[in-house]
Amino acid sequence: MVKKEKQTIEEIVQCPECGSNHLSKDYSRAELVCRNCGFVLDEDIIDHGPEWRAFDSEQREKRARTGAPMTYTIHDKGLSTMIGWKNRDSYGKSIPTRNRAQIYRLRKWARRIRISDATERSLAIAFSELDRMASGMGLPRTVRETAAVIYRKAALKKLVRGRSVEGVITAALYAACRQCHVPRTLDEISSIAHISRKELGRTYRYVSRELGLRLLPTSPEDYISRFCSELKLSGDVRVKTLEILQDATYRELTSGRGPTGMAAASLYIASVLCGERRTQREVADVAGVTEVTIRNRYKEITKKLDIAIGL
Repeated sequence: MVKKEKQTIEEIVQCPECGSNHLSKDYSRAELVCRNCGFVLDEDIIDHGPEWRAFDSEQREKRARTGAPMTYTIHDKGLSTMIGWKNRDSYGKSIPTRNRAQIYRLRKWARRIRISDATERSLAIAFSELDRMASGMGLPRTVRETAAVIYRKAALKKLVRGRSVEGVITAALYAACRQCHVPRTLDEISSIAHISRKELGRTYRYVSRELGLRLLPTSPEDYISRFCSELKLSGDVRVKTLEILQDATYRELTSGRGPTGMAAASLYIASVLCGERRTQREVADVAGVTEVTIRNRYKEITKKLDIAIGL
């Protein structure tokens, strides 16, 4: 028996479900889809087209398929080129020894002229600090890009003048965390940025006011996934914690309370109810609050919601 080989994308000319030949490649999902019935004929397809970085006709005419995608986390948006450190030419052949001194000088000057003025130097310093802080806290790429955009707007409006570059980029990172719903407390960011909590809060309020950032207050639910992960708690505890917070919000118990304290207290109650108890000290260390705060909050929650826990 001869095994039938799988057809390639080029060989697929019609839909096996409805027989239609109206097929389209959806590169956003990497799928070959029938436009008539919606049947997915193939998946994980590779985009070999030259316009993979273009989003409209104007960009398609201007841009070419070369280099890495544009990013705001580099001072020149990653659009400049650099001479590689390997002593090889474009064909992969080794560069003769007599020409290596010249290549070394070219490489050095290419690195120097990449940062041409004080503005680019300030951006380079700020984004290197941003990369250090984001890597230390394990923040995703979207948060870094958002923070870089906020800092560029602040630099364009000359908000950095008279303030430290580290303070403004840290405030931009804090705002980006809140905007992307990946909240971090002021204490967490200030500790890794090596600036005071007071300076960070003052700079953040100034930047958000001048740039017109409309950021909603963080909710306790935003912290639950991270706290559960750091405490190595199961999904059942996470679901139970969210249920407790939902009931507490309905009873208006979260109004006027710190979100981290409410999240820590609800998580502590859920861990006891689900049989995966963590001590108040362990939860307090992860949440960045005191044991007294957890004790006061969980007493309020258990009393108002009639939750009986045996301690």
